[in-house]
Amino acid sequence: MVIPKKSLSQNFLIDKNISKKIIKLLNIKNENIVEIGPGMGALTDLIINEKPKELILIEKDTKLFLELNKRYKKFKNIKLVNKDCLKVDYNKYKDINIISNLPYNISTKIILKFLKSKYKIKNMIFMVQKEVAIKFDYNIDKINKYKFINKLTSNYSRLFDVSPNVFFPKPKVESTVVNFSLKKTRDINWNKFNEFSNNLFINKRKKIKNKISKKSYIPEYLYEKRIDEINFEELLTIYNSF
Repeated sequence: MVIPKKSLSQNFLIDKNISKKIIKLLNIKNENIVEIGPGMGALTDLIINEKPKELILIEKDTKLFLELNKRYKKFKNIKLVNKDCLKVDYNKYKDINIISNLPYNISTKIILKFLKSKYKIKNMIFMVQKEVAIKFDYNIDKINKYKFINKLTSNYSRLFDVSPNVFFPKPKVESTVVNFSLKKTRDINWNKFNEFSNNLFINKRKKIKNKISKKSYIPEYLYEKRIDEINFEELLTIYNSF
């Protein structure tokens, strides 16, 4: 029996209906699929049934990796990687779709890594904490740096919420399945973005005029607003002038 490791934020999905619901969200047949943290294979077996062109399984836990390697060694289109997903070079994989029940303790870090990358990623279907799903949802009022980067790089949707009861062990929070459909062009100056974010999203009570120098092509009214009073298009106007 595999004992979940708290240090790796392991909460194994044990509900087959939820697993099937997640798999149906992605076109898998003849596609290149990456699964991060396959764990005990709840999603993996279903992915294999959909006949992917190639399936890359990235599992940091060595014990689980060895179990998965034993189980799937007969499949020629399956590659296993025993590595931290944050340290994998995804440039070697082309036109990939990523699917994962992300480890909750580093889910934001993983998402940001992919959004900021130039990896050839088509879609990402992730199970994350509900609060993380909301944090990235630019369709909700009050912009933040996570919504901003997400809007610049992907088309995003929250798909459905998931009860703690479908995991072992049960997490203390509700989860949400989300989809990031990455834009083909993500040619963004990240040094500029980081500087801009550090100026705009810190000290939210300060007005815009106290955060950036005035530019004639920014509407005057924007300088009198605070960051949580503007919408995405207004933020983009300020960003493009930065």
